[in-house]
Amino acid sequence: MCKRLPFYLFGLLLYMSYQTAEARIKLITLPVRDRVEIQLDHPDQTLVEEERTVPLSAGLNQVDFSWANTRIDPQSIVFRILKGDSRAEVNVLSVSYPPGERALVWNVSSGIATTARVRISYVIAALTRHYDYQLITSHREKSLTLMQYLNIRNGANEVFGDSWIWPGFGKQLLKSVGINQTRRVLIDKYQNIPVNKTYTVDPVKHGWLIKAEQKLLVPMHYVLKNDTRHGLGRAAIPRGKVRIFQEDGNGGRVFLGEDWGATTPLDEEMALFVGVAKDIVVKRTIEQNKQKRLSGMLYSHDVVIKYEIENFKDIPVTLTVIEHPRQVRDQLRRRSEREVEWRIGSKTSFKDGPDSDKTTLDKLVFKVDLPARSKSGAAHKQIRRLHLQLNNEW
Repeated sequence: MCKRLPFYLFGLLLYMSYQTAEARIKLITLPVRDRVEIQLDHPDQTLVEEERTVPLSAGLNQVDFSWANTRIDPQSIVFRILKGDSRAEVNVLSVSYPPGERALVWNVSSGIATTARVRISYVIAALTRHYDYQLITSHREKSLTLMQYLNIRNGANEVFGDSWIWPGFGKQLLKSVGINQTRRVLIDKYQNIPVNKTYTVDPVKHGWLIKAEQKLLVPMHYVLKNDTRHGLGRAAIPRGKVRIFQEDGNGGRVFLGEDWGATTPLDEEMALFVGVAKDIVVKRTIEQNKQKRLSGMLYSHDVVIKYEIENFKDIPVTLTVIEHPRQVRDQLRRRSEREVEWRIGSKTSFKDGPDSDKTTLDKLVFKVDLPARSKSGAAHKQIRRLHLQLNNEW
């Protein structure tokens, strides 16, 4: 049989419940944030730090932090007392999680009634960022301007008013971020960067323009070196889409295309595709492929690759020729997982030999200077050869 509580006991419980609720400070609405910092320097996580001034009664206080419908990682929440009345002896005694709630409660003691400045830090999901860029090159392609934009998307179901945003480099930005809002902010502008436009042939990476005629594709790239000598070098450049324009000489701009710029650390290069050069013709043929038995089932191969190169541009350019010895072996014999043993032979006719900065064990890189076409429009054909000696092949 259920007995009814005496009226005075019911009133006492109601009073105690009221007092407990009054002692908890609902930080989701009150007090307002004094400062918010959003740190976007980590590629996978976003850290938020907010500071508030909390009123404290003498004795025990319950500070309640609620995040209903907000994508906060509860394991990441940290509460710190930053500053308070030195007479108060403010201390955090314990933390508890009310059952069934997206909240936690800190028990904070204070020697006197006062206020304390506190910092609450947490990792939050769906508050993300990405970068994009706009590149504008001069009409004569002598210099360019690069503008870097930070895009912040708030899908965390929380309103962040004026917040200090830290991208991970440069200065902090003071911006307001609303619910389901995307903000695009110009964070840096690099001017008067010297243009390095490259023309490259690489049968493995870039392939063929017309395979039946053995003509290689000649892609063009703007190459930016991330160092101070070339007008950059303030920090690593994050990955992002780059929209590329060129001044038309009449005050307007021509859209050349867009490419994804890879993450570029300091002193490294970013290459941006700007089209295919139809006025540079490179024909690649296997001029010699001789096999010689060494012993047993081992052979050596003498391979000569011939390049016929023509520049129909009215300006001189430098062409980069890239070959991969392993792929040359696989093309002429059979595909194999074993490493290739190779060296450059005496019939190689690239003037300065392989580029010492770019050549590796897996890749040969050569430079060829191409003069401009003649006034009649004729191109001077240049012939270059690469002689490879492949040893100890099965």
